[in-house]
Order: sequence, then structure tokens, then C-alpha cells
Amino acid sequence: MFDTLYFIFQILAGLVVFVSVWGLLPLDHWWIRGVDFPRIQILVIGLVSLVGLLVLAPQWESWDVVLLLALIGAVGLQLRMVLPYTRLWKKEVRQALPIPDAVQIKLMVSNVLTPNDNTQALVDLVQQKNPDILITLESDQKWQDALSVIEPDYPYNVKVPLDNLYGMHLYSKLELIDPEVKYLLIDDIPSIHTQLRLPNDEVIWLYCLHPMPPSPTEADKSTTRDAELLMVGRHINENNQTAILAGDLNDVAWSKTTLMFQRISGLLDPRIGRFFINTFHVNYPFLRWALDHIFHSPCFTLVNIERLPSIGSDHFPVMTTLQYEACATAEQEENATEASVKDKIDTEAKIEEGKEEGERLSQEHAEAAAEQQQEELNEVAGGKHTVVR
Repeated sequence: MFDTLYFIFQILAGLVVFVSVWGLLPLDHWWIRGVDFPRIQILVIGLVSLVGLLVLAPQWESWDVVLLLALIGAVGLQLRMVLPYTRLWKKEVRQALPIPDAVQIKLMVSNVLTPNDNTQALVDLVQQKNPDILITLESDQKWQDALSVIEPDYPYNVKVPLDNLYGMHLYSKLELIDPEVKYLLIDDIPSIHTQLRLPNDEVIWLYCLHPMPPSPTEADKSTTRDAELLMVGRHINENNQTAILAGDLNDVAWSKTTLMFQRISGLLDPRIGRFFINTFHVNYPFLRWALDHIFHSPCFTLVNIERLPSIGSDHFPVMTTLQYEACATAEQEENATEASVKDKIDTEAKIEEGKEEGERLSQEHAEAAAEQQQEELNEVAGGKHTVVR
């Protein structure tokens, strides 16, 4: 029995080592980049395998030693990725001070899942939590109609109802200045760019993103996802903007691209030094990771960040409360990692790659939409012909 258990732990250890090395390959294909997501799960399996090998090894052959050392290296790599998002790490964003009449902003992000019909759950949650800003992803006309009941409380809004899983809506109690819907890389994948006036009359930028994930059913590469995030990060930095970026980025916080985005943009992650906010997948507790994010300039401190109850989507909503503290800027700027020359070169290269890939995907999407439209027309024509007969 112990020999069988030991063999199982060897298999698991080998798998952890393989996956850890596989994820280091500098390629954008979904079957490589997909390894970025389950690093917490890989770490847990690696630690269990490590204990199993140490406890059950009948004798230490050279192969066992090699496997053990490789597993220790793999576990160390996974730890380095996920440890910053625990209390064992220094906070990147400090806790907000109890300032009288503090300027705070409550921002809720919710990927609603287009086929989800439980629209009232989100309406109830918004009315309960009363955020200043609500960002919905995957919201179509059905969701727009359902959310119309909150509009009296949210006089400023941007609506992009789409049925391609990339609809997007922004509802705000705070004034939006010159909001724009942009299609940065792919013709049917929107993002919202707007200025936002805070209660103290300070004007900041808000960016709402939902790029395509690397997936066998969507984008076969992460190129456009990575390029879109880096493009916005570069823009924030070059224009010296005070900004908040939020949305379902279809990436994890510890990925190479997200970390480079932080260095390029200078924005901070309030989860570092605190805890995971794993928002996806609602139905599989062991297979969850953070896809919904918020990053912000150093002039903001954190009041609270929480994962909210399920609304029937595959994502949990998240609400973050930030406090505007200009006096914290100098202190927190030191927590931001400065972009290297290599980062800037890699960013430019990735953006160019993203533009090329975006053109290809835009053409594919247009052709698919035309084919679907033609099929619908044929069905209608066939129905009419049947009726005439």
C-alpha cells in the first residue's frame, strides 16, 4: 500500500515539476499561458507531494533525490508567485487613515455571465451595498433593461450592450467627464475610458477592461489580452494620470503580463500583503483564482475589499472601497516597482504583436458574424417558403 502511495506522490511531483517548467515558456499559446491560472492549486499539490515523498520514501535512490530537488524548486517558484498575496508580504497599499470627511469611492465589479437570468440578484446587491460605481461585464440588452431600475441613483452611465460575451456597462453616482467606448485591438471587444470627478473636485481617470482570454473556445493566444492591458498601462504612465483600472482582465495578478503592467503604469495592487480575492469559478471551490481586478494610483489607500455573494454568474462580484489621500502618494510610490528598459522594450513589442493579432481576430469575428447572419436569413427565408407552400 505504501509503495502505491509513494508512486502516486512521485507522479504528482513529476506533474508539478513539468507544469512549473511548462509555464516558463515565453509563448502566448493558450495551452501554455493557461498554466498561469491555477498556481495556488499547483502549490497545494506540490506541498502534499513533497510531504508524501519525504515520509514514504523507502530508500533514497539518485532518481528520488533528483525528483525531490526538482519538486522543491517547483514549489519555491509557485510560492514566489502567490506569497505576495498573503499577510506574509509587505502591503503595497496601506490601510486608510480615519480622516474626518474623507473622500472615498466604492467600486463594484461584476461579471454577470450573459446567459444568467438572475438579474434581480445584482439589482438587490447594488441596492444593499450602494456602490458609487458599478461596472458590469458580459452585460447585454437583457441586463441593461434589468439595471434600468438603478439609474435614478446612477445618473451617469455608459452602456455597451453586446451579445458576444463582451458587453459592458458603467453606472456612476460621480460625474463622468467625456466618457469614451474604445475598441483598442479587436473590433467587437470594447473598453470604457473616462474621467471621473471625485467629491473633492479632483478629477481622475477610470478604465474598464474585459479583454479576451487565452482559451480554445475564444482567443488561441494571450497576445491581445496582454497587449490591451499594457497599452492602457503605457498610456497612464506617459500622460502622468491619476487612475483606477478595473474589470475582468482574464488574467491573474501574478502573471508576467500583469506584473509588467504594474511596472509600466505605476499602479498599485491593494491585494498584495493581504489576501486572495478569488472570483472565478463560483461552482468549483478548489478551482478558483482571481480574474476580476482593481489597480490604482498611489494617492489612494484601501478602506476595504471584499468578495460579494454569488448572483448566479460564474464570477463573484467584488467591491473595493478606496480613500483619496494625496499625502500618501510619496510613501506609496516607493512601493511601486519601476519599469526597466527591458520592460519598455517588451511592452512595445507586445503591443505591436497585439495589433497584428487583433486585426486577424477582428476579421475572423466579422466573417463569423456574417456567416451567422446569413444562416439566420436562410432560416427566415426557408420558413416563409414553407408557409407559402
